[in-house]
Amino acid sequence: MPRGDKSKYTSKQKRRAEHIEESYRERGVPEEEAERRAWATVNKMDRGGRKPGGSGRGKTTNKEPAKKGGRLGGKAAASRSKAARSASAKKAARTRKRKAAQRKKSK
Repeated sequence: MPRGDKSKYTSKQKRRAEHIEESYRERGVPEEEAERRAWATVNKMDRGGRKPGGSGRGKTTNKEPAKKGGRLGGKAAASRSKAARSASAKKAARTRKRKAAQRKKSK
């Protein structure tokens, strides 16, 4: 079987890789890199192809790689000081208040 051959993957694995790749492309990752990352994620989850003839059959799916993306968010805010986060929140509140007043005036 040549390197990169996808014949041992199920249709579900192929669909999963397609959706993951789409998500990466929406975030601005180049097409080839998105495809590489998508298949790496599928392999990490399923330990390779699931069709008979390999050792991947009968093992549970590790969902951790798919959940990883959601946990990455919030690290930037967490690394900022409490004062910086507070100042940002106060500024946002002032902006919302100002824009609400402008909308009220224009009606």
